[in-house]
Amino acid sequence: MKTLRDILYNVSIQSIHGNNDISVNALTTDSRAVKPGDAFIAVKGVHVDGHAYIEKAVAQGATAIICEELPAQLPETVCFVKVANSAAATGIMAGNFYDNPSNKVQLVGVTGTNGKTTIATLLFRLFSKLGYQCGLLSTVQNQIGDTVIPSTHTTPDPISLNALLAKMVEEGCLYVFMEVSSHAIHQERIAGLKFAGGIFSNITHDHLDYHKTFDEYIRVKKSFFDNLPSGAFALTNIDDKRGMIMLQNTKAKKATYSLRAMADFKGKILENNLTGLVMLVNDTEVHFRLIGEFNAYNLLAVFGAAILLGMDKAKVLQALSDTPGAEGRFDYIVSTNDRIIAIVDYAHTPDALKNVLATIKNLRKGHEQVITVVGCGGDRDTTKRPVMGDVAAENSDRVILTSDNPRSEDPVAIIHEMEAGIPVHLKKKVLSITDRKEAIKTAISLAKKEDIILIAGKGHEKYQEIKGVKHHFDDKEVVTEMMKLMDK
Repeated sequence: MKTLRDILYNVSIQSIHGNNDISVNALTTDSRAVKPGDAFIAVKGVHVDGHAYIEKAVAQGATAIICEELPAQLPETVCFVKVANSAAATGIMAGNFYDNPSNKVQLVGVTGTNGKTTIATLLFRLFSKLGYQCGLLSTVQNQIGDTVIPSTHTTPDPISLNALLAKMVEEGCLYVFMEVSSHAIHQERIAGLKFAGGIFSNITHDHLDYHKTFDEYIRVKKSFFDNLPSGAFALTNIDDKRGMIMLQNTKAKKATYSLRAMADFKGKILENNLTGLVMLVNDTEVHFRLIGEFNAYNLLAVFGAAILLGMDKAKVLQALSDTPGAEGRFDYIVSTNDRIIAIVDYAHTPDALKNVLATIKNLRKGHEQVITVVGCGGDRDTTKRPVMGDVAAENSDRVILTSDNPRSEDPVAIIHEMEAGIPVHLKKKVLSITDRKEAIKTAISLAKKEDIILIAGKGHEKYQEIKGVKHHFDDKEVVTEMMKLMDK
């Protein structure tokens, strides 16, 4: 059992009212979860301010309240701690409560708009193949060795995160690979964690509904590298025009990867087809199972990180050559009779969609149609919707606009916003079908021998969120079912 005094170590405290030499059973930022003997941390969130629930937390038995603004009444039975930033305090307190598990593993964070899941998953699979017990914290799933834990956010809240890391330490993990989203950085969800390394993939148009400006989005991503310790590494993609900006103020050891320029970890694509990539990686020729230029970058990032973590180059490349990518990232199914290829991909930003379609273009022999099924999520950045429509129309032979996760929005209205970005001369190649299953079914019925269908936006997700309700929906499951019917 930890005392409140121990848990507050390194927190920026402004004042303490009451006895802090008390035992704390658990930490929570959710007043509904408060039990007697718990510490409640009042965090100002995006939609809810925890300060409004301090009285409720006290009524439920909280013996400590950590907040930025003290309430008018301070019961003597409760210790009130005023801090500069409750969100940052949560991360530091959670680390202390769980014995700072990030100090006991080699924790590597991956940030960027696209590629985070693939890079983190490949690192997890690579180091597992090299014989290490590893942990994974990703959008698709969290994993401790062979045990899979379902994931709800790209980066969990600080208390859940430290609890997971503590479990990973308990299970003997030496390395943990983690996606670090811009939301998590901004909301201090990674506060107090000690990183052994950070990887930057790229930065493109996304999350402007949250960050408001692209400059702010860049600043938030950069702050992750600014805060890396001197003993860590900072690995960046210098083919991204903002790659070096990420490393400007870091104290960590700087390293670079590239397909186009001189870099510490240099790659060159020799072959790119449906059997995979053949690349020169620092002058060694390697065949990989993954496809496409975007995956060439992901593989270089993984190779670079492994070398920076002290792994043997030959063993890394040998293990990496046979490692599959993350679920829902360029996942493809081929029909038996007509050899129609259906590709399921998480591409939900204009840049990611463009990259996937460019990869498909390179795989074409020339005669095949490319049919793209795509939508945009509701309650998210609306400015990318017309751009997504334009990218799909410019780079496909046929386009079917459909629902993604409309959430609280009208799916038809979202589709209209996507249609607005499509040039007049390309509108004739575009259909709009609100029902996603019908849209996929239509794409398959339109496809002729050896055509390529891209189903973009949801990737690994097993649900579709409509009016606040999550309904079971799996793009790959729907495609496989349709393909079987077609092959009968």
